Amino acid sequence: MEVKLKSGRKLKLKDISLDDRDALLDSVEYTYKDDGSFLGIKMMNSTMTKWMRTCIDGDTSDKVLIGFKLEEKTELFTILQEKYTMGEEKASK
Repeated sequence: MEVKLKSGRKLKLKDISLDDRDALLDSVEYTYKDDGSFLGIKMMNSTMTKWMRTCIDGDTSDKVLIGFKLEEKTELFTILQEKYTMGEEKASK
């Protein structure tokens, strides 16, 4: 699968195993306010880097990943979360 970010950057994504997918999803820890509203994600930078290194099919060296703007990383992270959580809400019969 290939994605094109709003910046114009194109990335090819790997087909990852169920184990890799689960490890990525387990690494995301959401934080909420006392009233239950969404506050953010803990360890956001290391989490996004882990997802990028695992999912991008191509060079994921430090030199390359440092070249991503925060907006690009955030957009890609959102795309990947949507891709790997599809179907999570529907129980199988």
